[in-house]
Amino acid sequence: MRTSSIRRTCAALAAATSLALAVTACGGTTKNDVKDSGGSNTAAGTANPDAALKKGLTVGFLPKQVNNPYFTTADKGGEKALAELGSTYKEVGPSSATDTAGQVSYVNTLTQQQVDAMAVSAQDPGALCTALKQAMKNDIKVVTYDSDTTPDCRNAFISQASGEDLGRTEVQLLAEQIGYKGEIAILSAAQTATNQNAWIEFMKEELKDPKYKDIKLVKTAYGNDDAQQSFQQTQGLLQEYPNLKGIISPTTVGIKAAAQYLSGSKYKGKVKLTGLGTPNDMRKYVKNGTVDAFELWDPAKLGDLAARTAVALASGQITGKEGETFKAGGTEYTIGKDGVINLGKPTVFDAKNIDQFDF
Repeated sequence: MRTSSIRRTCAALAAATSLALAVTACGGTTKNDVKDSGGSNTAAGTANPDAALKKGLTVGFLPKQVNNPYFTTADKGGEKALAELGSTYKEVGPSSATDTAGQVSYVNTLTQQQVDAMAVSAQDPGALCTALKQAMKNDIKVVTYDSDTTPDCRNAFISQASGEDLGRTEVQLLAEQIGYKGEIAILSAAQTATNQNAWIEFMKEELKDPKYKDIKLVKTAYGNDDAQQSFQQTQGLLQEYPNLKGIISPTTVGIKAAAQYLSGSKYKGKVKLTGLGTPNDMRKYVKNGTVDAFELWDPAKLGDLAARTAVALASGQITGKEGETFKAGGTEYTIGKDGVINLGKPTVFDAKNIDQFDF
């Protein structure tokens, strides 16, 4: 689960046989055998925001990997939402997070079973496309969550959080912990990691706010999402900057390694650490006082929104076009560019709530 997805973390980006399977395994009787080809989210017709939500739908969830605690949590969120909406949940998926051919096969199976919608976390965006387009041609609504395909291969994508929210909120968390004063550093993944660099730019933008005038960003270090390198980089930062007050690590590998170093050093409880981490990785460090709070998205909420979006699509309330709005679980969401729907601000984990999560 590195930051590129919790992608384990959560991240597995197929073969020609997979694509062939996607084409050939979609035969048989389907909902709409005579429908013309096509099927991007731009050809989905006109939304009716006043349409009633349909009941009795079947929504298939296809995670990257079944029996993975992260996806188990996410999909249970979807299952709960569908039960509330009067529809049926089913989960299928490979046991390996790198079984792309298996994922393609499961898409085809759901298509043959004529589900009303499917929610998919894509292992390989390109490899799944043909199969997902075939599902859409047969009037099956396709939502991706956690890991996207290209926009023409689904109706909507549920994004964990916006890059801006992730970058800004990490600064806000650390600033509160250090009393808005002192030197801070960033422990990132690879220097070329586009998501990390985007988040860091938003961190720097946030730091321009006058309320952070007494905080100084002294260095950005890179641990390359390697536990040992991140551990050593943390040690190096504290040796180079003895007055360091806090570290932000926007990578699940980095924050865990930094916490491991701090917990066994004289800096424990004195140098604050926050960033993006998983509750299971960080629980011991929260409980022993090394870390006050960190953040990540809540996968249960991600699955919940994926399910509600699928039902809204199947009910005709939305089509996936930019600017459409709909309500899900009492919250109004606006569909952004390329059919992207942001879950919202990250979830903050601390001693009060960390035991409520298992991923």
